[in-house]
Amino acid sequence: MSGDFNSITGLPDELDIDGDLARADQRVSIRVDERRYGKAMTIVEGFDDSTTDVSDLASELKSQLATGGTVSDGRIELQGDHRNRLPDLLEERGFELAD
Repeated sequence: MSGDFNSITGLPDELDIDGDLARADQRVSIRVDERRYGKAMTIVEGFDDSTTDVSDLASELKSQLATGGTVSDGRIELQGDHRNRLPDLLEERGFELAD
């Protein structure tokens, strides 16, 4: 264990507490749009680009949901309607949902 400690929390830097705190401050929203031919597209937006690697998060979510998708303008677009499972997956990763 290194001797570097966080000046705010007093915990070791290797725990990456700052990343967890930054994610907890973000309020992300989930909505479903209808695309061509009536296909559903789930949109997750509201990320702070400086503290969240949206591309990595999108890859994890696509893998967990077994679906395709992309990152566009700082938001995640997932193929299909995933309103039911996404809140739990995002909360597991430390994100708060907007009301």
